[in-house]
Amino acid sequence: MKRQTIGIVAAAALLAGCQASPDPQVQARNHEFGCIAGTVGGAIVGGLIGSTIGGGAGTVLAEAAGIGGGGYLGNRLACR
Repeated sequence: MKRQTIGIVAAAALLAGCQASPDPQVQARNHEFGCIAGTVGGAIVGGLIGSTIGGGAGTVLAEAAGIGGGGYLGNRLACR
């Protein structure tokens, strides 16, 4: 249940960055929010995926790698 809630919140945060406006200041603010949401959302998803891998101390390392990798990929995708 907790993982589903996190997934829904992450998806909502990513979709919220897709707002459009003709005002350049609003566009810049939305882009910045999209970058942050993409980075955080990617880190959350990466951490969840990493938590399913490994056992014992390996789980902690897999979660850390998932958080780092997911955050990086989320940032790269959202901040183009």
